[in-house]
Amino acid sequence: QVQLVESGGGSAQSGGSLRLSCEASGFNVRGYHMGWFRQAPGKEREGVAAIDGEGSASYADFVKGRFTISQDNSKNKLYLQMNSLKPEDTAMYYCAADPLRQWWLLPEYVYWGQGTQVTVSS
Repeated sequence: QVQLVESGGGSAQSGGSLRLSCEASGFNVRGYHMGWFRQAPGKEREGVAAIDGEGSASYADFVKGRFTISQDNSKNKLYLQMNSLKPEDTAMYYCAADPLRQWWLLPEYVYWGQGTQVTVSS
């Protein structure tokens, strides 16, 4: 059974940092396409960062230079290092995975976690 569990969310000051983790079970992240998404109240879910099975990464323009996606195959985890946080980064952050297709920043992945809340204050 495929399961994704996010953690690491919380509150931060503007300019601060947080590191999100996504623990995968039921599959090996090495062979899957993975991504991070976020959704703020009243807004659509948007892609933040994605990584393919070869380690190539893609980022939304609004996080380039501030966020970094990575994965640890030995721990079966996906990470999102978030630096220089802004109040507009406040949202629920979701981890997503797909075994076959790399959707990059499109919210079409097959598997989704329950999300972890990130709140950034000014």
